[in-house]
Amino acid sequence: MLRALNSSGICESLTYGLPFILRPTSCWQLDWDELETNQQNFHALCHSLLKREWLLLAKGEPLSGGHSLRQPANTFYVIVPSRSPTLLVKAVATRELMLPSPFPLLPENPPDDSLKIVESVLDSLELEPIYNPLQAWSHLYSHLSNTFIKPQGRLHPSWESRALRKAFPAMRHVRTRPWSPWGLLLSLLCSSCLGSPSPATTPEDRAGSQGLRFRLAGFPRKPFEGRVEIQRAGEWGTICDDDFTLQAAHVLCRELGFTEATGWTHSAKYGPGTGRIWLDNLSCSGTEQSVTECASRGWGNSDCTHDEDAGVICKDQRLPGFSDSNVIEVEQHLQVEEVRLRPAVGRGRRPLPVTEGLVEVRLPDGWSQLCDKGWSAQNSHVVCGMLGFPSEKRVNTAFYRLLAQRQQHSFGLHGVACVGTEAHLSLCSLEFYRANDTTRCPGGAPAVVSCVPGPLYAASSGQKKHQQSKPQGETRVRLKGGAHPGEGRVEVLKASTWGTVCDRKWDLQAASVVCRELGFGSAREALSGARMGQGMGAIHLSEVRCSGQEPSLWKCPHKNITAEDCSHSHDAGVRCNLPYTGVETKIRLSGGRSRHEGRVEVQIGGPGSLRWGLICGDDWGTLEAMVACRQLGLGYANHGLQETWYWDSGNTTEVVMSGVRCTGSELSLDQCAHHSTHIACKRTGTRFTAGVICSETASDLLLHSALVQETAYIEDRPLHMLYCAAEENCLARSARSANWPYGHRRLLRFSSQIHNLGRADFRPKAGRHSWVWHECHGHYHSMDIFTHYDILTPNGTKVAEGHKASFCLEDTECQEDVSKRYECANFGEQGITVGCWDLYRHDIDCQWIDITDVKPGNYILQVVINPNFEVAESDFTNNAMKCNCKYDGHRIWVHNCHIGDAFSEEANRRFERYPGQTSNQIV
Repeated sequence: MLRALNSSGICESLTYGLPFILRPTSCWQLDWDELETNQQNFHALCHSLLKREWLLLAKGEPLSGGHSLRQPANTFYVIVPSRSPTLLVKAVATRELMLPSPFPLLPENPPDDSLKIVESVLDSLELEPIYNPLQAWSHLYSHLSNTFIKPQGRLHPSWESRALRKAFPAMRHVRTRPWSPWGLLLSLLCSSCLGSPSPATTPEDRAGSQGLRFRLAGFPRKPFEGRVEIQRAGEWGTICDDDFTLQAAHVLCRELGFTEATGWTHSAKYGPGTGRIWLDNLSCSGTEQSVTECASRGWGNSDCTHDEDAGVICKDQRLPGFSDSNVIEVEQHLQVEEVRLRPAVGRGRRPLPVTEGLVEVRLPDGWSQLCDKGWSAQNSHVVCGMLGFPSEKRVNTAFYRLLAQRQQHSFGLHGVACVGTEAHLSLCSLEFYRANDTTRCPGGAPAVVSCVPGPLYAASSGQKKHQQSKPQGETRVRLKGGAHPGEGRVEVLKASTWGTVCDRKWDLQAASVVCRELGFGSAREALSGARMGQGMGAIHLSEVRCSGQEPSLWKCPHKNITAEDCSHSHDAGVRCNLPYTGVETKIRLSGGRSRHEGRVEVQIGGPGSLRWGLICGDDWGTLEAMVACRQLGLGYANHGLQETWYWDSGNTTEVVMSGVRCTGSELSLDQCAHHSTHIACKRTGTRFTAGVICSETASDLLLHSALVQETAYIEDRPLHMLYCAAEENCLARSARSANWPYGHRRLLRFSSQIHNLGRADFRPKAGRHSWVWHECHGHYHSMDIFTHYDILTPNGTKVAEGHKASFCLEDTECQEDVSKRYECANFGEQGITVGCWDLYRHDIDCQWIDITDVKPGNYILQVVINPNFEVAESDFTNNAMKCNCKYDGHRIWVHNCHIGDAFSEEANRRFERYPGQTSNQIV
């Protein structure tokens, strides 16, 4: 049976309700199957209910034989009109009405014949009520009227949170709506099942009764990402990024109708919002069905500014049955997502990257030009930054205007007005032409921009000479740990020592200053939370606040920091905009199980004679694989393969490159030393060509230099205690001719603590099946050489050496929030987990350098981890540690220990010289 209630009638006095969004298969005369086949009638019902402002209260069939007035909670449903085929349907019961089968989108106006059928049925319902649920069970309407004289606002919060959720657990899945008038029936059933609610609410309670709505806002963004905004009490506001996590993003994405979150952003990446900051210190477990179930400081209680607005990146997949009407887009529909420079002349013959040309933006109907009326240098600065260039230069506008008179143009934007500090053109003031604008850019021409490339991308010799003519001092900012140019952990030079930057208040403006200072464009992302791995040593800066116009990060207001203020888990990073060079089109992988692995193929030849070929696998290693993966845009190298067993998926069999030797920093394999004309390959066949396995993450090992300095000492050890060490080649060559077992060897001992601060676990290259058993010490070696220990003269001559095999790579200790994963006992898995360290104590065999033959003097102690690059890392430049040593023949002083790249260039030069010393001998 059905009964229609006018929403302006008796139900209007209640302003609360908890609808549950479903897509019903039917809601017609309680025939729940008809609309499965007759969706036009269903659409007509939606249309008519909305027009009449009616609800439908439906009485279902009894769950068991016979109808019992004592079971009203099992029989009623509320159907609320909607502007789409999605109705708000609620089973007012201890169980939900679960109705599958989503409906397709239907036309705005249903067919006339369906409307007539529906209208006649609804008219009969209005004139001849068949069933009135408000008369059920002892005239409960009278009881309800007596209980709620003026039933406005919510039920008492304590009653609502305990009793209601206990009786109706499914209601945890729903959001409140201020206009829903069917709360009357809900109250009827709740008052019957649970007793009368508590007395009327206080004004404070009523203030929180308004419903919540959610939307994504800001620019630039895609439809499934943006700044999160919440409407509460009729006012839109934002969420502060303090304590924000991926778990909170999951909850908010579900509120927005997406299945889950893939990431989140901080520091107003999508621009600062306006109005209230509704939530701060939001803490969710990720399983909550509503953001109201998460812990926070309370609604409207925040100490943040809009520069700390949080955003989310949701998975582009909708929840079944979700109505898009809940995602409200108040920004202009058109967005500028992509910008390019189109050369006006010589197209196709000019080298990449393109540095000068007409500015074009991609709009839904294609690429369009920008009107140059009012165009400024600030506009050009923003465009160049987006395209990966640090600055702009003046352009010959007269030439381009003359050229424009002979060409047809399609203008899409005008009135662009940038300040010059924006990271994206969408953040500037601009206007889109309307579709019916017949006159576009009168008296104007397409905007033209000329950009100055950074040192890595200087396209012509003239630009290189111009840049080389400028005095070049050592940069005071650098990026570490990134897989690509223009990305990494930000490090700054202070007092001749490199240190990191705390991510507190880190934003796109500060990141853009770093990017431009290093010769790249504006920042694409400002990264927090050590997204590019953790640094070691000092943290020099915090709360950096840049306007975006500063020439260097050091010119921005900032706070000096102490060790207690921040930790390396909050190291700031950046991803910069880079010029398009097209190098990724000249390399490909074939035969792999995924796009991240395969045999390497490169393109050679000129126009008209391009062909693909293979690379000889001789001497191909991790450094070469790093360059290949970088050129492919696939991150870091996991393995460099000299022999491949990949399936021959194509007909490419010719070897076109051999002898490839890279330093690891090149942008493409073309920049590495190689043979391209006289190919020399020891082993022939496609099986012996180069291959790679790439990875989005990599480990990064660093030695704790202070511990080496603290634990270094000399021991004279008897030869009869060194038989195993000699077997493992841990003594100097002269030990072979010693009078065994008599005499002794002088050993420089020290402890080494090796940290993994990267983003992937450090694992031995070889699997357990190929580890070598050493009987004397009774352990396996997973890597024959894990570290090199050397004593060097100040000019680099090696006078003593040692090495350490990785007989046990394990997690000795870890940071607070990290669990150990690797343990050597019982032939266990070996490795070093991210955030853990492996400790080799000074008192174990081979943890030394044999200095028996070293004469007194001043030396350098050098320790190199992973010296043969057997295992890929995100950064090999920090694998060496150096110390000053002074040896007088009896005692040794080890001091000034530091990671190899921790000092400035000048400090490193001073480190390698002793003042007043003309020779290596102690005077």
